[in-house]
Amino acid sequence: MIALEITVETFPIAGRFVIARGAKTQAEVVTVTLESAGARGRGECVPYARYGETIASVVAQIEAVRPVLEAGGDPWRVLDVLPPGAARNAVDCALWDLDAKTTGVPAFARAGLQRMEAAATAFTISVASPAEMAEAARLASARPLLKIKLAGEGDEERLRAVRAAAPAARLIVDANEAWAPAALERMMEACAEAGVALIEQPLPAGADARLASVERLVPVCADESIHDRAGLSALRERYDAVNIKLDKAGGLTEALALAEAAKALGFDLMVGCMVATSLAMAPAMLLVPRAKFVDLDGPLLLARDRPDGLRYDGSTVHPPDPALWG
Repeated sequence: MIALEITVETFPIAGRFVIARGAKTQAEVVTVTLESAGARGRGECVPYARYGETIASVVAQIEAVRPVLEAGGDPWRVLDVLPPGAARNAVDCALWDLDAKTTGVPAFARAGLQRMEAAATAFTISVASPAEMAEAARLASARPLLKIKLAGEGDEERLRAVRAAAPAARLIVDANEAWAPAALERMMEACAEAGVALIEQPLPAGADARLASVERLVPVCADESIHDRAGLSALRERYDAVNIKLDKAGGLTEALALAEAAKALGFDLMVGCMVATSLAMAPAMLLVPRAKFVDLDGPLLLARDRPDGLRYDGSTVHPPDPALWG
């Protein structure tokens, strides 16, 4: 039998986090704690309005599986009940952590890894005026990889300003579905001229077929267009990479399966995150060995993190301590 606790928590963001869809000053997360035989496992998720999720809806989804968890038997059955999304992510990651705590077998070993390794993560520059983004990029210019949030109109000026302010950094640009189809080729040319390494989700999900018929001067990565393995093969002619986020996939279990399926189809992998604490980043670290691009900077964007949070040396993120997760 497993006892379930659901907690809603708020963590202030350092400044503002701004993307094409809007801005926020705090990260609201739902934390699941599972307790059995004196051991406790935790998982964290971020309900995302883009996918029709709210704090209330995610809490309700988790509450709905309480009887399954508390009845005994195989707790992993809840993964068959919950759909992909934030609620399943929190429960799944808590189950992985609980398994590690009760058996003494680290989560990375369960995932088939020999060990966990540190990695260089991208650091996000929020959407703002070209001058403001240039200043933010200048302050972060020593970091090896910057992720530049774009918003459509004025993006060429933003990109030029950032590149001038951080000439040595590798750049990822993330339009969050904001580019107009008519501007796609022009923006790709601008990205190529700026030496951009990857373009994330330039067109709206469901309206991205045009990517299959244009010359992709810069590799293009699916984000909003990909959640779990369903529909993955249909994206092969449109994208060169996929961004795997646990909140989209519905947990580490599906994320690992998605990574394997994507690799088999020839996609490069990016492991990404929502703005959240180290508890949300820790399970995603198990995907790092398979990823060409790592974007796990959520805690770096917060004014404060959880106790026992991940250690960041500049842009290098280190594996979690078991006191945190896994």
